[in-house]
Amino acid sequence: MKIYARRARRIHWALAAVFLASGLTGREATLAQNAKLAVAETAVQKRIAASGADVSVYFKTLDGKDEWSVRPDDIFHAASTMKIAVLIELFHQVQQGQVKLDDRIVLKNEFHSIVDGSPYKLSASDDSEANLYRAEGQTRTLRDLCELMITVSSNFSTNLIIEKLGVQNIRARVHALGADGVVVLRGVEDSKAFEKGLNNTTTARGLGILLEAIAQGKAVDAASSHDMIAVLKRQKFNEGIPAGLPPGIPVAHKTGEITKIHHDAAIVLAERPYVLVILVRGLSDIKDSAALMAYVSRQLYDATQ
Repeated sequence: MKIYARRARRIHWALAAVFLASGLTGREATLAQNAKLAVAETAVQKRIAASGADVSVYFKTLDGKDEWSVRPDDIFHAASTMKIAVLIELFHQVQQGQVKLDDRIVLKNEFHSIVDGSPYKLSASDDSEANLYRAEGQTRTLRDLCELMITVSSNFSTNLIIEKLGVQNIRARVHALGADGVVVLRGVEDSKAFEKGLNNTTTARGLGILLEAIAQGKAVDAASSHDMIAVLKRQKFNEGIPAGLPPGIPVAHKTGEITKIHHDAAIVLAERPYVLVILVRGLSDIKDSAALMAYVSRQLYDATQ
């Protein structure tokens, strides 16, 4: 396993333990903190190896003092984590005056494949939200659709928003933010594209860059970032990163799940906030991948708070 980390921390591990025992502060305390993170890194690596899964981790404190990753540039199927990129472009277009969150969109379940333009429909049975399908022909605001896209990962909402924004604009915004590890080619459930391997993909680093931009108020502007964090905090699927944290720690995050794929990408709003992205491929039981994510989450939280 190729590990990207601040390996220099390990050099000072034993020395830092001595400093902890003697109660020294300053540089010695920094070494002690590094030692805690080194212990967490080792535990996480062992847990990943034992899982038998392909796992990518990107971790960075928002104060910029600690950063650690495991295979951060490996490419994974993005699943629903690509909805973070859609969210950012939505608020970008709102800020630019191109759309309004109160604009109403007709609920039409017909989309077009990027392969040949042929129409396809989404199935309520394959989506995580079904009520929207029963309202076909009615209208919903972009605000309503955004809420469903993020909090319950509605695919129908996502495709409607992508159709409104333009997938090329989403890609351009991702590129402008320096997150080229995130590649949004299309909407969800385009089976012809899937069969040809034309999928939305991501890296842990790419998602981490997008989340850091939101957390720092740079993805669009400060007000937009505040609103994006608010909707990400209302995420309903919390069995991954949030499950590893002490109760009451706010988490603004987006999950993604398809067969043998389970991801979680988060801004953890702890006393010392950080970005954490965990991508997992190869585990058939979501309980196993969730437990792995929760373990990684707790180790890194304990090491940095």
